[in-house]
Amino acid sequence: MDEVFKALADPTRRELLDRLHVENGQTLNQLCEHLSMTRQAVTKHLVVLETAQLVVTVWRGREKLHYLNPAPIHDIYERWIGKFDRERLRALSALKEALEDSQEKKDG
Repeated sequence: MDEVFKALADPTRRELLDRLHVENGQTLNQLCEHLSMTRQAVTKHLVVLETAQLVVTVWRGREKLHYLNPAPIHDIYERWIGKFDRERLRALSALKEALEDSQEKKDG
């Protein structure tokens, strides 16, 4: 689990996971299109995500496709969030959203 937390700690790696969530099975070139960094830097981030088993790769001919693997995140959820009362957490989340919306209306 340490590798998962380490991988999720970086905003660039979270962005890569978000991009794979939107469109799974992307090549390195496709992932690099949305980031302002070198291919080598993106590759290093992908290696960390692969080590944490958050990303798996599949070769299709000469293309290496990257896929999101949500299982480690689910394991974290089950261990750290699942044991708490989900309804209470949903209610707190809804309250937070309502308060933020109310504040935005006052500011705007």
